[in-house]
Amino acid sequence: QVQLVESGGGLVQPGGSLRLSCAASGFTFSYYAIAWFRQAPGKERERVSCISNSGSTYYADSVKVRFTISRDNAKNTVYLQMNTLKPEDTAIYYCATRPGVCNTVATMFDYWGQGTQVTVSS
Repeated sequence: QVQLVESGGGLVQPGGSLRLSCAASGFTFSYYAIAWFRQAPGKERERVSCISNSGSTYYADSVKVRFTISRDNAKNTVYLQMNTLKPEDTAIYYCATRPGVCNTVATMFDYWGQGTQVTVSS
């Protein structure tokens, strides 16, 4: 069965860095787009970044320059390198997948991981 497992979250001070990983199994990874969404308490889930099956990348304006998404098809894993973290980046981060190209709408993604907490605080 399809499985997505996030890791790498934690507590970090403002200005620090984290790298999230999304390990996938149960489907032909190279055919699928992988996105990172986040949801903070009381806020709607938002797409942070996405990488398509061909490697095209997309970022929310709030994280451009600071975050970098990448994929390793040999390891069935997508990474989100997060630099210069801010308190407003605090949220649960989820990875999600859909065939082919990226999409901004959460309901267009078929499978989701369980999420990993990122807390940015001094």
